[in-house]
Amino acid sequence: MAKKYGKKYLAAAEKVDRDKLYSIDEAAALVKDIAYANFDSTVEIAFNLNVDTRQADQQLRGAVVLPNGTGKDQTVVVFAQGDKAKEAEAAGADVVGGADLVQRISDGWMDFDVAIATPDMMAQVGRVGRVLGPKGLMPNPKTGTVTFDVAKAVSDAKSGQVTYRTDRDGNVAVPVGKVSFDADKLAGNIKALADLIVKSRPATVKGTYVQHVSLSSTFGPAVNLDPTSL
Repeated sequence: MAKKYGKKYLAAAEKVDRDKLYSIDEAAALVKDIAYANFDSTVEIAFNLNVDTRQADQQLRGAVVLPNGTGKDQTVVVFAQGDKAKEAEAAGADVVGGADLVQRISDGWMDFDVAIATPDMMAQVGRVGRVLGPKGLMPNPKTGTVTFDVAKAVSDAKSGQVTYRTDRDGNVAVPVGKVSFDADKLAGNIKALADLIVKSRPATVKGTYVQHVSLSSTFGPAVNLDPTSL
């Protein structure tokens, strides 16, 4: 069954040249112009990469602090004890705990955006791995969320850090800001993320690495980017 679009979507889509590959600056400005949601919608970039995610060395996963933030206040929890717990609190973590925090999550509390843990706490955190994992909240060394440097991890999370990972089809989708951002700030975030994705190209990948890139706001039509502009 063909998907039906509303009048606002169709009006926005008319402003997009489907045959054109836009530069980052052009795409950032256009996505702002065609956004029609009645709230400050999120802008997301999506990459389709020529990677075989069945191969461990072609699975991308990591984190980057966007230079202009995400436009969202992140609620950060930290699994830590002793001095590291005090360090996390001083850095601005919203909730810090050990076994008590594990139990709270086990009881159903999930009102947070980022979870950080010191390595010595991971055995306890593993008890709620089945809850955190599917929501992308399980602390992981590759994203800098399993570390003894909890102050930096909390600061990064609060400053606009986003995580990325390839799905099974080689796609990576990451929020890069809000439509209320100035176009140049959106473009700056996109360039920072794109630079990291390009530099993360697995050595075993043959042929064109970045196959397709698009930018869109919540509910809005996608704008295709020129991969060479990355």
